[in-house]
Amino acid sequence: MAIIQMPESLANMIAAGEVVERPASVVKELVENSIDANSSWIKVELKEAGIQEIKVTDNGDGISDTDCEKAFLRHATSKIKDENDLFRVHTLGFRGEALASIASVSRLTLKTSTGDKASTYLVLEGGQIKEKNISDARKGTEITVKDLFFNTPARLKYLKTLHTELGHVTDVMNRLAFSHPDIRFDVTHNGKQLFQTSGSGDLLQVIRDVYGMNVAKSMLPIKKETLDFYITGYIGKPEITRSNRNFMTIIVNGRYIKNYLLTQSIIRAYDTLLMIGRFPIAVISIEMDPYLVDFNVHPAKLEARFSKEKDLMIAIEKVIREQFQKETLIPTIRSKPTKTQSIQYKMDFPVNESKQIPLIQESKQPTIDLVKHHEVNKKEQAAKEKEKPTNDIATNELPTRLNANTMTENVEQQKHRVPSMYPIGQLHGTYILAQNETGLYMIDQHAAQERIKFEYYKKKLSQPDSMVQELLLPLTFEFSKQEAIFIKTYQEKLQEIGLFFEPFGEQTFVIRSYPSWFPEGYAEQVIREIVDQVIEQGKVDIASLRQDMAALMSCKRSIKANHYLNQDEMFQLLEDLRSTTDPFTCPHGRPIIIHFTTYEIEKMFKRIQ
Repeated sequence: MAIIQMPESLANMIAAGEVVERPASVVKELVENSIDANSSWIKVELKEAGIQEIKVTDNGDGISDTDCEKAFLRHATSKIKDENDLFRVHTLGFRGEALASIASVSRLTLKTSTGDKASTYLVLEGGQIKEKNISDARKGTEITVKDLFFNTPARLKYLKTLHTELGHVTDVMNRLAFSHPDIRFDVTHNGKQLFQTSGSGDLLQVIRDVYGMNVAKSMLPIKKETLDFYITGYIGKPEITRSNRNFMTIIVNGRYIKNYLLTQSIIRAYDTLLMIGRFPIAVISIEMDPYLVDFNVHPAKLEARFSKEKDLMIAIEKVIREQFQKETLIPTIRSKPTKTQSIQYKMDFPVNESKQIPLIQESKQPTIDLVKHHEVNKKEQAAKEKEKPTNDIATNELPTRLNANTMTENVEQQKHRVPSMYPIGQLHGTYILAQNETGLYMIDQHAAQERIKFEYYKKKLSQPDSMVQELLLPLTFEFSKQEAIFIKTYQEKLQEIGLFFEPFGEQTFVIRSYPSWFPEGYAEQVIREIVDQVIEQGKVDIASLRQDMAALMSCKRSIKANHYLNQDEMFQLLEDLRSTTDPFTCPHGRPIIIHFTTYEIEKMFKRIQ
C-alpha cells in the first residue's frame, strides 16, 4: 500500500479522539485556556449538557488579530518555545492541540480582543475557517462550540444521557474551581444557574459552594512545607465520607490530576478512622518545582509523573495524620426543625446508604466566612451554655471522681483526646450512657474495647522478636499450581520473614516453624494471607499483615452486644478508651462515641425555643 501524508483536517479529527472525548473535555480545554489568559472571571453556558452548545466567556488577555488563525493550527501554542520548556511547565495548556481538535468536530465561533482595538470574529466549521470579521471591542475571549461531533456521528452515538454528560461537566468545573479559588466561575445550563463561585480566593468557601454547608463545616485545614513540597488544603472529618473516591481532589501546581498512589496515601492516612467501602472528602493542593513533575504523559494532561513520588506520598500521609492528632473526632447529633417545628435528627457519621432515613434538605444559605466558622461556633456554644439554666443535671450532684476529672479538664485534654465522662447506665446491654457538663454520650462497648485491644495487639505485634516457633506437628498446605509457582519464585522473600516452605509433592508444602509474632491460633490464616500478598503484590507487607491480625484478634476477644456491665466496669472501659491513640473509631472504622450536647437535648424538649 502506498504511504501518503494525511490531510490536516483528518489529522485533527484523529487528534480530537484523544483530546475531545465528550462535552466535558471541551469545557476543560476552553476554561483552562481562559485561566492561562489571566482571567479573573469565566462564564460557561451550556445547552443540552453541551452537546448542542458550549459558550465560554472570559475577561482575560485575549488573542491578537495576527494570532487568531494560527491558534487553530495543530501544535500551535504560545506556551512552549523549545524542549527545555517541557520540563518547567507553568501553564495548564501547552500541547497546542485543543483548539484545532475542538474546531475539527464542531461549528465554532471565536470573538476575542486584547482590549486595545476592535475584536476579531472568526467562524469555523469542521476546522475550516468560513468567515473572518471585526466585532465590537471587549477585552477577553468568547468561544462558542455548537453541534459537537456533527461530522463524526459514530462519536456522537457513544455519548451518554444528558444527565450523565452534565455530571461530567459539573465535575470538571468543580475541580477547576478547587484549583483556582481566586477566579469567579459562573456555569449555566439551559439558561438556569448551575454553579457559581465568588472568586474570593477562599478554598473553604469553594468547598461550601460545591459540597454544601454541612461538609464545609466538617473540613479540617492542613498545611505542611518540606524541602520539595508545599502542601495545603482541607480534609474531611472521618464522619463525613462517601461511597467512592470521586470526592478526593489532588491539585499539583494549579492542575487537577488523577494519581492512584497519592490517592492511596490519603486513604492510608485515615487508617482505621474509615469504614470499609467508605472514602474521605479531601481537596489537597501541592506546589513544587516544575522540574519534579511531568504532565506530558496523557493527552488530556490528567496524569502526572513525579521524580520524588515516594517522598510526596509520605508527606501527604504525615500532614493528614498530624492534623487528626490535634482533633477530637466525636460525631455530634444535631437537630434540624422543620417549618412545622417537628424535629428530625441527622447523624454526622456514615450510615447504610440503602437504608438511610430521608433527611430535610438544607436550604441555600448566604455566603459566610467559613475559615472563621469553627472558632465562632465554639464561642456561640460557650455563650449558650452559660445562658441556660443548670437545674436539669446539677454538676454538684455527680460523683466525686467526676468532679475531680472536670476540674482538671484543661490538663487532661493535653493527654487525652476524649473528655472525661461518667457512666450513668447501659442501653440494651450494648451502649454505655455517660455524661459530663457538655451533655450526653453514647458509647458502643464492643467498638470501644475493640479499639483498646487493637492498639494493644498492634503494639505487641509491631515489636516482635526474630525467634521462630518450632512445631511438634508440621502444618500442611495444598495450593493451586499457580500458587505453587509463586511460592517457589518468591521463596527467598518468604524465608527472610521466617517462612520455610518445604515441597511435599507437586502442589503440597509443609511448614515446620513460623515466626513467634504470629498470633496464637491464627498461624494458618496468617500464612495463607502472606501467600495471597506475594501473588498479588510480589512482596510481603508485614506492617499491613500485623495490622490485619491485630484487628482480627481485637474483634474476637472483645465483649459483645447484650453483655451487661457494672458501674466500675463501664468506668474502667471509658478510662482505658481515653488512653488510646485514636479513640473515635473501631479498627473497622465504625464510630465508638456519639455526643448529644445539652443545648441540643434542651431544644428537643422545647426548653429552648
